[in-house]
Amino acid sequence: MPFSANTAQRIPATELVAPRHIDSWTHTRAGEPRGYIDADGLRELWIHTGTACNLACSFCLEGSHPGDGRIPGMKLDDVKPFLHEALELGVEQFSFTGGEPFVIRDFIHILDYASHHRPCFVLTNATDPLLKRTHQLLPLKDNPHPVRFRVSLDFPDAARHDVDRGEGSFAKALEGIRWLHKHGFAVSIARQSEADEDPEQVEAAFRSIFREHGIPEDLAFTAFPDFGTPGSEDGSPEITETCMEKYPTRESQAHFMCSNTRMLVKKDDRVRVYACTLVDDDPDYDLGGTLKESLDTRIMLRHHRCFACYRFGASCSAPE
Repeated sequence: MPFSANTAQRIPATELVAPRHIDSWTHTRAGEPRGYIDADGLRELWIHTGTACNLACSFCLEGSHPGDGRIPGMKLDDVKPFLHEALELGVEQFSFTGGEPFVIRDFIHILDYASHHRPCFVLTNATDPLLKRTHQLLPLKDNPHPVRFRVSLDFPDAARHDVDRGEGSFAKALEGIRWLHKHGFAVSIARQSEADEDPEQVEAAFRSIFREHGIPEDLAFTAFPDFGTPGSEDGSPEITETCMEKYPTRESQAHFMCSNTRMLVKKDDRVRVYACTLVDDDPDYDLGGTLKESLDTRIMLRHHRCFACYRFGASCSAPE
C-alpha cells in the first residue's frame, strides 16, 4: 500500500504541520486525498466517564492521573438524552472508558440506568475504586441486561506491570478479576503488545498466573500497541484514499470503530460526540452535539492512532 510516510519513529508534532495551501483534514502532508470512513449506523455508544484515575501510568493514552480534569467527570443527567437518542438509532451496546470509571461519583448510577436498556461493557483497572464499590455492583446483576468488564493487565509479570501502575496494582487487579468472576460478571483482559512477542507464549504465561490465583484460564485477551500520550505523534504512515482500496466495502470497513461507534466526551459543561475512543485529544474529531449529526459526518483518518485500526484492526470494543 502506498502510504504517504514510511517512518515509524516518534517525531515532533511541529514537524508535521501541513503547508498552508493543503487542508490537513482532507489531505495528507504530501497533498494526497486522505482515506475516510462514512458511518454505517450506530452499533455501540461509548461514554467517556472522565480522565480522573487512581493510577498515573506514564504511557496512558488519556494522560490520566488522580484528580485529572482534562475531561471532566460525567453525570447521569449529562448522558441520559444521548442514551435515549442512541436507542432510537438502534444502538446495541453501551460501553464505558476513562480514566478509571469507578473513580467517578455518578458512574454506578449511569451504569445502572444504561444496563436497564442495553448490555454494557466497562474498561477498568479493577483495583481499589472498583473493590470499594462491590456492594453497589451486585444489584446490577438483577438488571435486564448484562454488564461485562475488560481489566487492564499489562504484562504477565507483577513487577513489570507495577512499574507504571504502582506497587501492588497487579495483585489488586487479580483480586478484582476474581471478585467479578465469582459474582457472575463476564471478564476479559486488556494487555500490552510488543513487536517481537510470541502472543501464545505471553497468554500462556497469563494463564499460569490465573491458575495460581483461582481465576479461569479461558478469559479472552485483547492486545493493544502503545498509542502514545494525548497530543503526541508517533510518525505512523498516513492513510490515503488509495490505501483504503484494501477495505473497499462497508463490510470490510466495519472493524474501524468510527464506522459504527461514537463516544460521548464532556467538554467544560457540555457533552460532545467524538468519532471514537482514541481521538478525543484532537478537537477536529468533535462531530457535534447530537448522535444523528455525528453519523452524517465523514471521518477522515488523520489521527496517528487511526493507523492502528488500519493495520492491526485494533478495537476497543468487546470481542464477539
